[in-house]
Amino acid sequence: MSSCGIDDGARLLLFDPLSVPDELLELVADREPMVVLTAPWHERDTQSLVKRFGVPVFAPPPDTAEDLVRKYGITPEQAAGGSPDLSWLLAGDSGEAHWYAAGDRLPIGIEAFPGRERNDLVLWIESRRAVVAGDALQDFGRGLEVRQESLTKGVTHEQIVEGLRPLLALPVEVVLPAHGAPTDRAALERALA
Repeated sequence: MSSCGIDDGARLLLFDPLSVPDELLELVADREPMVVLTAPWHERDTQSLVKRFGVPVFAPPPDTAEDLVRKYGITPEQAAGGSPDLSWLLAGDSGEAHWYAAGDRLPIGIEAFPGRERNDLVLWIESRRAVVAGDALQDFGRGLEVRQESLTKGVTHEQIVEGLRPLLALPVEVVLPAHGAPTDRAALERALA
């Protein structure tokens, strides 16, 4: 698993934060820190960052009970209450939540593209010519790809590729997957071929 950060001098954007290095955390005092999640299940160290620094969180909403029934074939009783992902944020106990979906443009200069399901998104950061990918694009040693084995029931490889193909019209220079090492436009082109 990977996480990344973008420091633009005014803001510090932490994507899918996991074991954020101390040198990034030292920037929090001089920046406006924010957490941006590509998927609600990538909350990782988000709650501790919210408690420690009071950072706002931009995230796709967690799975509803209906989503869980559809995705995993469980009973409505088993899915009661929906996913526990980000339940602390939904409850309003702590943190400032900003929910977003595919097609949204966040006020922090990020455009959200569809991923492998409604709340697994791929983000375009125009100012950095960067794509930050949730679980739709991964690299587990075979290069950046849409992994067939990680697709949700009823979702095809072709659907994911078609949803992400508009990224190829953008001046992408770097791709930062949540699973895998940073890569480049050529890898994105191969993954979406």
